[in-house]
Amino acid sequence: MRRRTLDALLTTGGVIVAAVLLVVGGLMTWASSFVADNVHTQLVAQRIYFPKAGSEQLNDPRVKPYLEQYAGQQLSTGAQAKAYADHFIKVHLGEATGGRTYSELSTIARANPTDQKAAGLVDLAFRGETLRGLLLNAYAFGTMGTIAMYAAWASFVGAAAMALLSLLGFRHLRRAPAESEVRLGAGIAPKPAIA
Repeated sequence: MRRRTLDALLTTGGVIVAAVLLVVGGLMTWASSFVADNVHTQLVAQRIYFPKAGSEQLNDPRVKPYLEQYAGQQLSTGAQAKAYADHFIKVHLGEATGGRTYSELSTIARANPTDQKAAGLVDLAFRGETLRGLLLNAYAFGTMGTIAMYAAWASFVGAAAMALLSLLGFRHLRRAPAESEVRLGAGIAPKPAIA
């Protein structure tokens, strides 16, 4: 195969890969922006605020280390949603239900249909776990948006690298002698057969 032909094929392939990486980077940037905007908009609409600095709610050692950094702020990011769900709602829900889950409380309430306290705890657990789950979904989507942003950056870096390599390939293509040949596998001695 002629050296120029091989250089032209590899260089053209590099340009195609760079173009694909640019498209992927653009789509990932759009995805990251879309997710971040939606998570922010949906969380802000709920008007959830962290307890203010110095409040009694932040004095609990199961809460303070995780929520103190957000004291008094409105919940608006996936990371904040996770902190609120895991270290505020879960802590208070555990206190109210004695650490029992919705499933456990529901089993107790079904066994005692006239027990109003058990029915109230089932309702509380259902509401608390539902809110917790919704906030953790916001965290999951926020994390996917962050991953999409990192993937976009990697795609743009890869596109730049491939574009540079393609430019160097075109430069080499012009300098390679027209009659130069590439012999793939030439000079490799065959391995002796094992008897």
